[in-house]
Amino acid sequence: MYHDLSRRQFLKTSAVGSCALMASLNLSVAADAATPRIDTHLHCFAGRDNAKFPYHARATYIPEEVATPEHLLQCMTDAKVDYAIVVHPEPYQDDLRYLEHCLQVGKGKLKGTALVFADRDGSLKQLPDLCRRVPIVAVRVHAYLADRLPPFGKPELQKLWKMATDLNLAVQLHFQPQFAAGFEPYIKEFPKTTVIIDHLGRPFGATPEANATVMGWSKYDNTVMKLSSIPEVGMQTQQEIAVVIRKLTDAWGAERMIYGGGFNGAATGRTYAAAFETARSYIAHLSADDQAKLLGGTAQKLFRFGS
Repeated sequence: MYHDLSRRQFLKTSAVGSCALMASLNLSVAADAATPRIDTHLHCFAGRDNAKFPYHARATYIPEEVATPEHLLQCMTDAKVDYAIVVHPEPYQDDLRYLEHCLQVGKGKLKGTALVFADRDGSLKQLPDLCRRVPIVAVRVHAYLADRLPPFGKPELQKLWKMATDLNLAVQLHFQPQFAAGFEPYIKEFPKTTVIIDHLGRPFGATPEANATVMGWSKYDNTVMKLSSIPEVGMQTQQEIAVVIRKLTDAWGAERMIYGGGFNGAATGRTYAAAFETARSYIAHLSADDQAKLLGGTAQKLFRFGS
């Protein structure tokens, strides 16, 4: 049985419980001091009227907000976030110029995930040169919309995976669980290539069978689960969210989990820091050291920050 036990609830249980929690919080602070805090999932947008970095004709959505790397770096400073991964978003498709700009502004604080398309002419060819110019750590593949699925079972997707492997990049998967099974042959074929599963594997609203497929990937040592896109309480109940996150931490462990979230065009240092603490409230069952790993330590090793 999984228990949804927030810090606030725990404090109310007893005076002994209160003391135990305060000791845990003190340990968390000490662990955090020795471990960088890293946001592994955020998007930057130059804005819809930016002529230098226009949105792509095939964009799946057009964001109204502006979220620049300069704003990001200020929020990181204020929230004491040490490093971050800029995930190139769909409005730009595989035009990676704004991602490159963001990483140049980042000056070692930022690394990037490039969105590419295995079956689009020229999409993969730009990766080697881009990796020489700026710090790219992963390629992102979408299987989210039924009319825009990757070429499952075809040589093009295998070529993408092999190129990522040759460039020492992770493959980052953003999908609806009903499409997850198409990725499993590649996870098995390339066991030395890290596979990052975005947004908890999108479990909410999926069928039990589809979610079981994603959960089954925990047996592959090369998979990493990302604690990101945590639903707001109200969209889902706190208990539902807590149960899902507990199952994921039990399956993957802090050594193979990373965190991302909290930055957008309206973010401040205060809201950014609060997002990390919301995430921490869902992993309070982990030790202080494991909490620190999930909120930054694992990402530091995976993405080679500080080296």
